[in-house]
Amino acid sequence: MKFGTPLQGNAIRVLMLGSGELGKEVVIELMRLGVEVIACDRYEHAPAMQVAHRAHVFDMLDGAVVREVIEAEKPDLIVPEIEAIATGTLLELEQEGWTVIPTAEATRLTMDREGIRRLAAEELGLPTAKYRFADSLDELRAAAAELGYPVVIKPVMSSSGKGQSLAHGEDELERSWARAQEGGRAGAGRVIVEELIRFDSEITLLTVRAVNGTKFCDPVGHRQVSGDYVESWQPHPMSAVQLERAQEVARKVTDRLGGRGIFGVELFLLENDEVLFSEISPRPHDTGMVTMATQIWSEFALHARAILGLPIQQITRYAEGASVAVRSPSAIEHPMVRGVDKVFEQPNTDLRIFGKPMARVKRRMAVVLTTGDNWEQALSAGRAAVAKLEIASADE
Repeated sequence: MKFGTPLQGNAIRVLMLGSGELGKEVVIELMRLGVEVIACDRYEHAPAMQVAHRAHVFDMLDGAVVREVIEAEKPDLIVPEIEAIATGTLLELEQEGWTVIPTAEATRLTMDREGIRRLAAEELGLPTAKYRFADSLDELRAAAAELGYPVVIKPVMSSSGKGQSLAHGEDELERSWARAQEGGRAGAGRVIVEELIRFDSEITLLTVRAVNGTKFCDPVGHRQVSGDYVESWQPHPMSAVQLERAQEVARKVTDRLGGRGIFGVELFLLENDEVLFSEISPRPHDTGMVTMATQIWSEFALHARAILGLPIQQITRYAEGASVAVRSPSAIEHPMVRGVDKVFEQPNTDLRIFGKPMARVKRRMAVVLTTGDNWEQALSAGRAAVAKLEIASADE
């Protein structure tokens, strides 16, 4: 494989569909290998746009515009970084010979909770929570009654906890239905209803499909609030049996999806070494930001190498560490981060500021990375560092 020179007509060209904080780190890793990168998103000055060679702003659910930009840029690789993309257009483009990472079908299935759940549970026979689907409030009531309360309700087209809620009884279903209709990425529509799993812990198993086979990072434990990542740590303690089962589940689902790159496989860990499949993202995972502090190659470096067709050898973790998200308390235009100097007074602590031009309530604006003698110590240090930071407006 030949690696050329960016902006000179002979470089490998990658087009990112989605330019958030995860995409930003992927772009940086691609540029280190001499790749020419085009960043796309629905708003100007998105994080990855700030480090890419050039950028486009458009609605990625508009298939005609997606096609227009791709045909104009002629990328070697099309890399979706978010779920809200016109996946039908990606399927068409792939059939015409364009390369979508990991595949257009994987992007479509993982945007659709129904598609990926049916694939995992019904086609592959993987253990999952019990579930039903509902297209109306009446169907939601019937599904919840069948599964038994409490139940988790999510739009089938959503991610990062958007539109998700927990209902403890029938009197809460109308609120849950309304929230799901507002939170779906593709608008109102179908919901998935799941039994509430009383798990011991939940993990992300970062799984890399490379030209020389499938590799696994050490498991990443994480805590989410309303389905959104708040903090993570690596390695998460697991028994040998449980780890083997987790890797088996991850291998089966990623083999079925195919393609190259890193996948974030979310799993529930239960008693008696039981492992349940939850969700999967066919791209770097927000909980995997901890690997920037713990591994020689972060999840972003691994993704870049894998999608470029480079072999991945042993994945080496050299430290125990944690990541803690820095979230905005309110909506702020052109936010500022205060207390950075105080964070760097703390040993074994690092910080990534995403550079998002607009803050929303609870939106992730930065992440603290820490290492320690063990992951508990690192997590405690990460929380302490976040407490020293403030997301504020310029006039405060």
